[in-house]
Amino acid sequence: MVLILSQSLMAHARGAPETFADLAEAISPSVVNITTSTTVAGRTGPQGIVPEGSPFEDFFREFQDRQGPGDRQPRRSSALGSGFVISEDGFIVTNNHVIEGADEIEIEFFEGMTLPAQLIGTDPNTDIALLKVEADKPLKFVSFGDSDKSRVGDWVMAMGNPLGQGFSVSAGIVSARNRALSGTYDDYIQTDAAINRGNSGGPLFNMDGEVIGVNTAILSPNGGSIGIGFSMASNVVTKVVDQLKEFGETRRGWLGVRIQDVTPDVAEALGLDKAEGALVSDVPDGPAKDGGMLAGDVIVSFDGVDVVDTRQLVRVVANTQVGKTVRVVVNREGKTETLKITLGRREEAEGAVPASMSGDDLEQEAPSSLEIMGLTLSPLTEDLRGELQLDESTKGLAVVGVDETTEAFEKGLRQGDVITEASQSQVLTLDDLQARIDEAREAGRKSILLLVRRGGDPRFVALTLDESE
Repeated sequence: MVLILSQSLMAHARGAPETFADLAEAISPSVVNITTSTTVAGRTGPQGIVPEGSPFEDFFREFQDRQGPGDRQPRRSSALGSGFVISEDGFIVTNNHVIEGADEIEIEFFEGMTLPAQLIGTDPNTDIALLKVEADKPLKFVSFGDSDKSRVGDWVMAMGNPLGQGFSVSAGIVSARNRALSGTYDDYIQTDAAINRGNSGGPLFNMDGEVIGVNTAILSPNGGSIGIGFSMASNVVTKVVDQLKEFGETRRGWLGVRIQDVTPDVAEALGLDKAEGALVSDVPDGPAKDGGMLAGDVIVSFDGVDVVDTRQLVRVVANTQVGKTVRVVVNREGKTETLKITLGRREEAEGAVPASMSGDDLEQEAPSSLEIMGLTLSPLTEDLRGELQLDESTKGLAVVGVDETTEAFEKGLRQGDVITEASQSQVLTLDDLQARIDEAREAGRKSILLLVRRGGDPRFVALTLDESE
């Protein structure tokens, strides 16, 4: 009796349901199957099969001729996916890859009704699409839940159209949170609820019947479910859906900086207590530059939210309203400063080219090279600029050699790189660099922070100072 009672209490504490049937019955009418139809151009010849002029060209042409003219006509291709209704007036959420390139989209409801759908908008960055159907009566729909409240170990249920088999339910738990696959704005819930091809775009429910994720991808060596599925978190999806509904497109906030994570060695070089925040490596023309931000600043807070790393900052900025003026707290040379920055729109700035490095035109006579920290460095001369294909605005020290046994090589420095700053101060000569190294040693630093540019792209690298140098 004691053992049975103990097991019962444990099951209740874990929230283990006796059955998923009641939940499945309540929310099934809001889950839909999606069929898309696309026109595919017919084959016109052996092009792409064998090279032009190949002795096999005539053979393949004869083979295609025997297939008949029908095979050279445009044909229809179909694909299957899943989705769910989010409003009684017919808005439906699915994955962008489910409907991408489709000429026609047809929605099949749980009760058997089918309706054509209109594409409202898509967001390839989060793989979300918003559709709309016109129905004679209000449709049953489901609501979004707060994905941030989901905990690893919580029960979840997935619904959709796996492998084209029709409406299907699978259950599991939240295996992990905040997963990133390949996208800038990724925030996936990992689950072991079975997700297969055809489940894409379907909902992932919590036990309250709220959608906490949109089933998007699986990790599998054979294309089938092995218990590693990914659902885009609802707190990302809702913001995208709201914008698609209002504008037909996304409108993400844009700060206008290049950033990198603050690693422990970078934090030590900057004299920071913790390896947190986002280190600004470049500030092209844009909102941040207008607001006074500088390369070398460490962003520690954005609009009242503490910044942990670059991935978090990108998501927070993107989710902030375009045109909003926000307070950005930065650590600049050991002191805290608050900047007011009015955000631009990310989509309008996608093609922006970073501002070139500006600097003093001072040219001095100096040693031709210096070997330090595994690097062989040389001041930029006209000949060296031409050899490295650098423009006149580039100032700094050229890396003309890297010892492959050193930390510098391990951290990615290569011949042709240009060091433009050391300890957040511009370096134009070898003496400038030596002075910054001496200052770092006198301050008790174990490493020095270098700003390195390669092909115009900047990044900070912290190198350990050798006391023998």
